[in-house]
Amino acid sequence: MFKIILSALTLLFASQVTGAETRVGNWTVHYSAFASTFLTPEVARSYNIERSRFNGLVNIAVTDANGVTQQVNLSGEGKTLLGTVRRLNFQTVREGDSIYYIAEYPYRNEDNVLFTIDIQGPQQGGQFSFRHTFYTD
Repeated sequence: MFKIILSALTLLFASQVTGAETRVGNWTVHYSAFASTFLTPEVARSYNIERSRFNGLVNIAVTDANGVTQQVNLSGEGKTLLGTVRRLNFQTVREGDSIYYIAEYPYRNEDNVLFTIDIQGPQQGGQFSFRHTFYTD
């Protein structure tokens, strides 16, 4: 489901959704950032996410070399160009064999945010960063 949602969002809202992947150790990390208004009210309600034009989401999935999602511990923060820092509180979402992590991030129009994410697993850990600009609807 994660890949379906990410693919649809990327196609429909390419200018407002950051979606990519990077390597951290032996893992492939898939990440995206987007406005919570891209979620349907039903999906937002089911994950207890505030659906608002001023609320964004960071979505992360970690896979091994075989493409199997990994259970990891995530922590991180978002820092705006003005220096405002907000900690990310990730919740784990399981759908079948898939595991992904989502965190809400409040923003204002045109907030350019540098996200720095720490990933820790039983055998390895690491960090990566990405930048995203949020826009209000």
